[in-house]
Amino acid sequence: MRATNNFTYVQKRAIGWTLSLPVQLTLYTSLCALSLWTVYFSTYPAVHDSMHSLRHHTLTISCH
Repeated sequence: MRATNNFTYVQKRAIGWTLSLPVQLTLYTSLCALSLWTVYFSTYPAVHDSMHSLRHHTLTISCH
């Protein structure tokens, strides 16, 4: 019985930590950074070709 209560306590703490604001902000920032990196720096042909003109028109990002 005691092990079940301990597991429930740990589970509630894990859920509380996962849903906390700092964790959510970190995940959101990481997702945005990954999206921008994919648009600007990916060498995958489908992404590179479709974003080629955007890269050339962005002042601080070079394409080649």
